[in-house]
Amino acid sequence: MAPTPALGPVEFVVLTFPGSSVDKSVVEEVHRVVDADMVTLLDLIVLTMDRTGAVTEREIDDDVDEVGITGLTAADIDLVSDADLDVVRASMEPGTTAVVLVFEETWAATLAAAVRAADGEVALHVQVPRDSVDAAVAAARS
Repeated sequence: MAPTPALGPVEFVVLTFPGSSVDKSVVEEVHRVVDADMVTLLDLIVLTMDRTGAVTEREIDDDVDEVGITGLTAADIDLVSDADLDVVRASMEPGTTAVVLVFEETWAATLAAAVRAADGEVALHVQVPRDSVDAAVAAARS
C-alpha cells in the first residue's frame, strides 16, 4: 500500500441549490480559493434531482459545464464513496442540485508538517457549527 500523501486537513462539504445549476458567484468563489492556494480540490461531484426524483450524477471529469461549473480540476484522489453519495441523494428534494466538494485546506499543510516534524499531533480538530459561532458573537456583543 502506498503511503498517504502529506495533506492538510481534508473537508467534505455538500452545497445545495434550487434548480439544476450552480450560481456563477459560487463557482467564482471556489475558483478564487483554489487559485489563491487556500484549498486544493480533491474531488467534486454534482447530483441533480429532477422534478420526478430522478438523479443525474456528474463527476468533475464529466461535463459539469451543464450545471454552471467550468474550469475546475481536482487532484486524482477519489475520497467520496457510494455510501456518501447515497446519504446526499436521500437528503435531496426534487428540483435541486447538490455539489459535493472534497478539499484539502492547503494553507494548513505546512503547519501540519511542522507539527509532525516536532513529533506532535493534532489532538483535536472540530469545526464549530455556524449557528454556534453566530450565537457566541451575538452574546459577546451584548
